[in-house]
Amino acid sequence: MGGTASRGRVLVVDDAPFLRRQLRDILEGAGYEVVAEGEDGAAAVALYDAHQPDVVTLDLVMPGRSGLEALGELRARRPRPRVVVCSSLGDEPTILAALRLGARDYVLKPLSPNRLLAAVAKAMPGDGG
Repeated sequence: MGGTASRGRVLVVDDAPFLRRQLRDILEGAGYEVVAEGEDGAAAVALYDAHQPDVVTLDLVMPGRSGLEALGELRARRPRPRVVVCSSLGDEPTILAALRLGARDYVLKPLSPNRLLAAVAKAMPGDGG
């Protein structure tokens, strides 16, 4: 393992390729390693199992398995998955449902890089998350 140590390993899940790219750029620019990208809830669960990231950024509205369904599955595999929801849904019931399922934070789209980075840093192991 050469080179500079990353600040943590992140799995990015969003159905929009341009948003996955934006998330990757923000995270890598801040020193995180993006270990994989997924486009739906099924990919989120499979990639989580394959890569065991420190944190997952997870969209909620995706084709097939939704982000909330994926969050429930992740929680069944690991009692406190480190998930930061990144969604355009800002209604209280949706936010509360995600938090009840174990999301560490909820970042509204359009993404603020500073808000995203603060949420991911807070969710990282050893940072009180």
